[in-house]
Amino acid sequence: MPSYVEVMTTTTAPTNPNSRRWLGLTAVLAATLMDLLDSTVVNIAAPSIHRSLGGSTAALQWFAAAYTLALAAGLLVGGRLGDMYGRRRMLLGAAVAFTAASVACAFAWSPASLIGARTVQGLLAAMMVPQTFGLIRELFPGKEMSKAFALFGPAIGLSTILGPVVAGALVNANLFGTGWRSIFLINLLLGAYTVVVGRRVLPASAPSAPGTRLDLLGALLGAAGMTMLIYPLIEGRESGWPAWCFALMAGSLPMFALFVLRQRGLGAPGHGGSPLIDLGVFRNRSYTSGLVFILAFFGVVVGFSLSFGLFLQLGLGYSAMHASLTSASMAVGAFVGSALSGTLGARLGRRILHLGLAVMGVGTVGFLLVLDHAGAGVTGWDMTAPLVVYGLGMGAIFVPLFDLILGDVRMDQLGSASGVLECVQQFGAALGVAVLGTVFFNVFGAHTLAAAAPAVHAAKLIGDIALGLTALAFLLVFLLPRHAQPGHGGAEQVAQDAEQHELMAV
Repeated sequence: MPSYVEVMTTTTAPTNPNSRRWLGLTAVLAATLMDLLDSTVVNIAAPSIHRSLGGSTAALQWFAAAYTLALAAGLLVGGRLGDMYGRRRMLLGAAVAFTAASVACAFAWSPASLIGARTVQGLLAAMMVPQTFGLIRELFPGKEMSKAFALFGPAIGLSTILGPVVAGALVNANLFGTGWRSIFLINLLLGAYTVVVGRRVLPASAPSAPGTRLDLLGALLGAAGMTMLIYPLIEGRESGWPAWCFALMAGSLPMFALFVLRQRGLGAPGHGGSPLIDLGVFRNRSYTSGLVFILAFFGVVVGFSLSFGLFLQLGLGYSAMHASLTSASMAVGAFVGSALSGTLGARLGRRILHLGLAVMGVGTVGFLLVLDHAGAGVTGWDMTAPLVVYGLGMGAIFVPLFDLILGDVRMDQLGSASGVLECVQQFGAALGVAVLGTVFFNVFGAHTLAAAAPAVHAAKLIGDIALGLTALAFLLVFLLPRHAQPGHGGAEQVAQDAEQHELMAV
């Protein structure tokens, strides 16, 4: 699947710079912010949504997982659609539909209606987000592209700090009686700006691959495999882990195998098909090790983030605003860590990953020690220092991660390899929500009001699991290339860094 890396390295820059290109950049940024907000705001708002709509604790997990799972599945074809129909057309069309889906989320009347709307949102985000980096490449020729990303990256980074605070503030403010619904209604402003400004200033370049056949069957097989694994992990606990849960999880393996066979058949010599991914990249040991690393790392980061929000609000009785301010210390640490990593990463190579994971481990141990010492009387101030340390380590990993994993990948396979990484990143996020969320509720039980003692016990177990996954990720780093391959950096890497800030919005 052509990804933003492939777009950045193959798209021909325009010869005449668009005089309104900086205004175009703001339209692209608005579209990106819609995705960033909707990927993260539910981590803070989920308990408020659950109190309003009711439903099971599994539904509470689905409020977050439905979006990331659909995004992961949709990324298999999102970039390809931009090549087939034009990036501007896809971005604007997806932005209109994404805004409509956001309104549907805001007017949800039941858990099922919200989960359905969130799924549609995730699919539309997969159509929208892959177009952004290619459009920036078309807007800014030559050296100006680096200037654009020099502004784009920090803007996204700043939103990661403000995102949780804004979510908590909106829920707390209860504007016009909307409560949690306002976190989705804000997309009306962002979506309108994207469409109105984008129609006027974004370049309407011809599609780069018109007439290409889209492998819908392959995309459906991949999506089915992911869903068959995630669904029983979330639903199994409340259903008493019936046999069908294990049957579905086991069935995901042959579904993934069918997906691989489909891609191999389309890519066979003389077939003339258009596979979604280049399977040859999986022969690279460091790359496949990197995929496992991505699953472990993003699983623990996103799963811990959601579980921590549940711990604060369901367990300690924090308001959404109080929880968002407490969680923001993690995001501040991540922002500082990413800035430091940007200056040291090139020299340290994969050692920066080891350093970041070690610091994350120290932060996790500090969090567990605070819980041991303070117990049910733990406060947000008690947790601030370990959360900042945890965030520092997490942020240090975001900047060089993709570049290192792709370090031994051939240039002709770079687009497919990076596209798979994006998909696995989102799948890992959904898997983390499913596994760690289920563990939290399994220990916390059916409590719906502040119940600090069982919540602290659940948070300790989540911390122990996070520490174990961090240790696994530490070992996997030894299988990655020592340094990024020359030619994978530059503006392309800035684009990757900007997308990784999405996971910092804890």
